Amino acid sequence: MIYFTLFFSMFHQPDYKIFSNCQTCDDRSCASQTLSESELELLSKNCNEVKFEKGEIILAEGSRTSHIVYLREGLAKEYGKNRFQEEYILQVVKPHSYLGLHSIFTDTNNHYSYAALTTVRVCYIDLNVFSQFIKENGHFGYEILSSVCNDSLNNYHRFIDQHQKKIYGKLADAILYFAIVIFEKQEFDLPLTRKELAHMIGTSRESVSKQISVFVKDKIIIVDGRYIKILDMNRLQNISRVG
Repeated sequence: MIYFTLFFSMFHQPDYKIFSNCQTCDDRSCASQTLSESELELLSKNCNEVKFEKGEIILAEGSRTSHIVYLREGLAKEYGKNRFQEEYILQVVKPHSYLGLHSIFTDTNNHYSYAALTTVRVCYIDLNVFSQFIKENGHFGYEILSSVCNDSLNNYHRFIDQHQKKIYGKLADAILYFAIVIFEKQEFDLPLTRKELAHMIGTSRESVSKQISVFVKDKIIIVDGRYIKILDMNRLQNISRVG
């Protein structure tokens, strides 16, 4: 516990508490639902709940991995920096997802950074205990491996599509990504700034703003600040396909 407190004091002083009732938690992941009562008790003893405000760093790229982070509530962005120190966003992470899983299967360093896009609640789980569950509980390990594979495949296909598309196709993909994958509805408040959206689709902020104006003019979407409403889903999907 002393090490855990020192670890967080290096960055900021968030509100955190010992989360010691995993057995009755309503936000358990598919993986944690496979754990036995004794395993859930062990998880409770090695899990701390933390609240982060928008913009705060949850995990930093290059830092040593001591915990796996479970996102209970809110949205976070997974991102890194290229050799020119330019930011690129891999994905937006929804609740009931784990952050930092890649470090379990590679080395002990975090390969990406994670930051809160909204107010979030996360659980920091001791890496050794988490790894023990993977090794000893086949069902738990299967759910974790499935999560890693799905993320990798989704990001791979999204980046391949982006590489082959023009700006209008890239932006259409991004809007559909938020509508279908993240929010599951056709109107939402975009959690990214225009600059962050540009980092996500590999273009400039000016190009993003210009193309959004084109979509608005063509009555494909309505935009009011960060609020977006899709007016013509068929046209947007067609733009994504032919991009």
